[in-house]
Amino acid sequence: MTQLAIIDSGGANIASLRFALERIGADCVVTKDSKVLRESSHVLLPGVGAAADCMARLRDAGLIDTIRGLRQPLLGICVGMQLLYESSEEGDVVCLGLLPGRVQRVQPDAGLPIPHMGWNQLEFEQSAPLLHDIHPGDYVYFVHSYCAPVSEATLARCTYGSSFSAIVQRGNVYGAQFHPERSASVGSQLLRNFMRI
Repeated sequence: MTQLAIIDSGGANIASLRFALERIGADCVVTKDSKVLRESSHVLLPGVGAAADCMARLRDAGLIDTIRGLRQPLLGICVGMQLLYESSEEGDVVCLGLLPGRVQRVQPDAGLPIPHMGWNQLEFEQSAPLLHDIHPGDYVYFVHSYCAPVSEATLARCTYGSSFSAIVQRGNVYGAQFHPERSASVGSQLLRNFMRI
């Protein structure tokens, strides 16, 4: 299988993500090296914590322009997906601008706690290769307090009081708000699908 590069964004989920990729046979490397990122067949941007902190780490590593210039498939996960947008309410931070729109705080119904944490179902908006053998109603695992609104880029949404984007795509840029590395067989299938793009 072709080499996938995981951007070393300092996220606590990098080790579990790497193990998940190795379980499906993906040859992956964790790196901050712009040359390695540009030469990899696929790039993955994980992220946990606050969007402003994640953007600061990418800026300090000199990776902002590199990520913006990638032409191969790029998949953002959790906060990594949120960083793909123009900006985030979390810390009022300017993000990578690869997807239009602003990430907002989750707005659940009264009585639903924030962060949104646990298993929830996918609701499909459109079909795409990233969704191969994943089905409406499948459960995936979320941990987040901010989310992207449903838009033309939304492949699948989730409802937690209100609806938000769970899986997105625009050109070579993909995102998953949930954690595929914690989402059992559905998460593994999403990673397999990404590697086949």
